[in-house]
Amino acid sequence: MHRKKPNVDRVFHALGDPTRRAIVEKLSEGPISVSRLAEPLDITLAAVVQHLQVLEESGLVQTEKIGRVRTCRIEPAGLSAAAQWIGERRSRWEKRLDRLGDLLAEPDEGK
Repeated sequence: MHRKKPNVDRVFHALGDPTRRAIVEKLSEGPISVSRLAEPLDITLAAVVQHLQVLEESGLVQTEKIGRVRTCRIEPAGLSAAAQWIGERRSRWEKRLDRLGDLLAEPDEGK
C-alpha cells in the first residue's frame, strides 16, 4: 500500500480537534478496531469514522479492513512531521534567545 507523505498543515488541523486527539491518544496504546475505538467516545460511530478519515488523510492514522473488521493504527510518520516542524522552530528560537542572553550579559561600556 502506498502512503503519501504527511502534510504538516493537515497534521496540525487534524490534531486541532479534541476528539481526534483522544483517538490518537488511544491508538498510541496499539491497534484497535473502529467499534472498540468508538466505545468510550460520546459520539456516533459515523462521527468516529469521519474523524478517522481526517486523521487518515493527514497521515496520522492508517486503517485496514480485514473481513468485517476495520482496524486502526497510529502512523508514526505523521507525528514525526509535526515534531520536526516544531523542532525546527524551537531550535531557531533557542538560538535567538541565546544571542539575546549574550547581548544582555555584555558589560555596559557607557557607564
